[in-house]
Amino acid sequence: MDELLKNPLFHRILIIFTGVIAVWVLIKFIQSKLVSRIKDVDHRYRAKKFGSFLGYFLTAILLLFVFREKLVGFTIALGVAGAGIAFALQEVIASFAGWLAIMFGGFYKTGDRVQLGGIKGDVMDIGVLRTTIMETGEWVNGDLYNGRIVLIANSFVFKEPVFNYSGDFPFLWDEIKVPIQFGSDYESVKEMLLNTGREVAGELPRQSREQWTTLQKKYRLEDAQTEPMVSLIANDNWVEFTLRYVVTYNKRRSLKTELFTRILKNIELSEGKIKLASATFHLVEAPEIKVKVNKN
Repeated sequence: MDELLKNPLFHRILIIFTGVIAVWVLIKFIQSKLVSRIKDVDHRYRAKKFGSFLGYFLTAILLLFVFREKLVGFTIALGVAGAGIAFALQEVIASFAGWLAIMFGGFYKTGDRVQLGGIKGDVMDIGVLRTTIMETGEWVNGDLYNGRIVLIANSFVFKEPVFNYSGDFPFLWDEIKVPIQFGSDYESVKEMLLNTGREVAGELPRQSREQWTTLQKKYRLEDAQTEPMVSLIANDNWVEFTLRYVVTYNKRRSLKTELFTRILKNIELSEGKIKLASATFHLVEAPEIKVKVNKN
C-alpha cells in the first residue's frame, strides 16, 4: 500500500480523477443553475452545447498539464503518425469542420426545417460530428413527420446544397390549380379566388412583407409580391386558374386544405356561373364493315 501511495503514476491518476470530477460538477452546476434560466430556446441550447465543449476542453488541458513531461516524446510520435491519422480520420475531421461552419456560419440551427443530404426534416440536435433530423415526407404526403430520426454527417454541408426552409425568411410561395370549364364567368372566377386567398391568408402577406423588406436590407434581392395573385392559361380541355400565395413553411398542407374547401363551396354557391372542369372522353363507334363474298 505504501509503495502504491509513493508511485508517481498513482498520484497523477488521482489528480486526473479528482480534476475531471471537479470540472464536470462545475459544468453541470452552471448548466442547471444559470443556463436553464435562459428563456430563448435557441440561446439555451447553444449555451448548453458550449458548456459541454468547455468541459471537454478543460479535461484535455488537465491531461496535458499532468503529463506535460511526456509531451516531447508524444509530439514526435504524433508527428510521425500524423499523415496516417489525418488520412484515416478525414471524414471525422471534415465533419468537425462542418460543425464549426454550422455553428458560426449560420447554415441552420436547431428547430429549422432543412433538406440536407437528400433528407428533409426538422433539426433536433447539432452534434460535433452529426446533425440529428426528424424526417418529414417519404411515404407520408405533405410536410408531416414520418417518425424516422436520421443522423447526417456534418461534412455534407461542404458536399451538397443545404436547403433551409425557415432561416431568414420562414415563408414559402405555394400555389393551387383549379380547372374551370370553357364558357364560365372568368372574371367571377378570378375575383372569387383572390377573395378566398386573402381571407385564408389573413396576416401572412403583411408578415411576409415585413420579413422580405428586412431580407432586402441584408441581401441584394428584387421586390416580390406577397399578396395572393391569380393567373390563367387555356389548354385543350379547360381554363386553368392558378392561385399563388404565401404560407409559413410548416402550414402548407393545412392552408391548402382550407383553400380548396372554401373554393369548392364558393363554386357551388355561384349558381352555375363557375363550373369545374374534368377530363372527358368521347368514344366513337367503329364504322360498319360490309364484306361481300363472291360464290363461284
